[in-house]
Formats: sequence, C-alpha cells, structure tokens
Amino acid sequence: MTPQELASLPAKVTNELDIVGAVVGWLRENLVHMAGALAVLVIGVILARLLSGAADRALSRSGRIEPTVAKFLGNIIKYALWAVVAVTVLTQFGVQTTTIIAALGGLALAVGLALQGTLSNVAAGVMILIQRPFRVGETISAGPVLGTATAIGLFTTEMVQPDGLYVMVPNNELWNKPIVNFSRMPTRRFELLIGISYSDSIQQAREELLALAQGDARVLTEPAPEVFVSALADSSVTMGMRVWSASSDYLVLSRDLTEAAKVRFDAVGLTIPFPQRDVRTIVAPAEAAA
Repeated sequence: MTPQELASLPAKVTNELDIVGAVVGWLRENLVHMAGALAVLVIGVILARLLSGAADRALSRSGRIEPTVAKFLGNIIKYALWAVVAVTVLTQFGVQTTTIIAALGGLALAVGLALQGTLSNVAAGVMILIQRPFRVGETISAGPVLGTATAIGLFTTEMVQPDGLYVMVPNNELWNKPIVNFSRMPTRRFELLIGISYSDSIQQAREELLALAQGDARVLTEPAPEVFVSALADSSVTMGMRVWSASSDYLVLSRDLTEAAKVRFDAVGLTIPFPQRDVRTIVAPAEAAA
C-alpha cells in the first residue's frame, strides 16, 4: 500500500495498522529471545521436577529424617529451582536480575513479617522433626501439656491427654519449654514413701518392703531394689523404697506396689500412723484453789 493510499484511509484504520506493524516488528526482533525463553522454561521445569523428586526420594529413604521433614525439604528444593527458572526466563527479555532479586527479597520480607507467628511454628516444627525429642506414640509433658503424641506436623502437634481429650498444640509452645519424655528410656525408677510408727521395727519394715519388691516379676534385679529411712517425720518414720522397671510397666506397678505395701504392713502388724497432736490443759492456781 502506497503512502497516498494510506493517507486516504480513515484515522482509526491507520492506528490499527500502526499497532499491528509495531507488534509484528517486536515479534521479529524478539522471536529468538522468545524461543530461548520457552526452551529454558520447558527444560527448567522438567529438570526442577526431576531434581526435586530425586531429592525427595533420597531424603525419604534416609532413616534419620522424618517423612514430614523430607517432604518439606523436597518442596523447598522444588520451589527454589522454579524461582531460578523464572529468573532465567525473565533475563531472556532483558529484565535486570538485580531488580528481580530485590523484588523477591522485599516480598519475602513482607510475607515473613505478616506470618511471623506461623513461621515460628514452622521453624519449631522442623526442629522437633530433626532433633526428635519425641515421636508419635510417645508420652511427653511440656509445661502444662501432658499427653501422647498422635501426629507431628510443621505447624502443630496433635496429642491425646490421659483423660482421653484431644489437644492440638502449636509447635512453638512445645519447643520453647523443657520436654519430658516418659516413653523414650527403656527403664524407669519408682519410689514409694511410706511411714511407720516410731515404736515399730525399722529392720522389719525394710525386710517386708524388700520381700515385696523381690516378689514382683516386673521389678528389675539390676539396679537392685533398695529400702532406706527417708525422713524422721513428726508422727512417723518415713521409709523409702526404690525399684526399677520397664517404662511400659511403671504406671500399673506403682499402683500395685502402693496397695500391696499397705496390705502387707497390716498383715505383719506394722502401723502406718496418721498425724497426731497431744493437747494439754493447764489449770491456773486460782482455778485450782477454787
């Protein structure tokens, strides 16, 4: 079309032709960049999937890393590779890498400030899963929380309390407190304190308690049971008995030995005294003369 013919066309048609020409010219100039960016995108996505999948499988096969942590680390690797691919694609069109990194840094800072509490739970969850102060099925206490862990996630830990109630605890609440694990060690010590009268024989009480401990198959022979005088209280001599058992037997054994000690003492005539007070009435001389 000659310039004279273009001049005779309406202004609207001329503008549309200018836009089409500009688009065609841009495509000619950037066709190579677009092809390169598309190739980088396709190859990058495939490599990101392959590498993240391989890392996920390698971490999952490792016995020292929990499956939840392995999946979390695998996702981090995948998203990091995707970010590298996106930056590489944008550089094909002349976008400055420093600008992209600065924008991503600002976005990460804003997200971090907005989700500060949530991210602290995630960090605590990762540390719990890596350090493993407790595992699923173990009974723990941390501050006011006492229960058996049923699920450990990145944000929260699910537990069942001894009374059967379900509780979901933020991981940050567990990690920032001393964790006592009642199930981790194979054995556990039980101590029974029981009082006898000052008129009773300490040696007899010691022999009866030792016989009671040695007669229970759940009590371990090593370390051996021991019985001792724990305190000389106001109304009684406090005898102490320490025995070791398997952690799984501790709760039932402690209840059985406490009941059996009372029954045995009653059978042999040893008294378990209760607090007593002597009350004396002092009569004044005037009242006595009257």
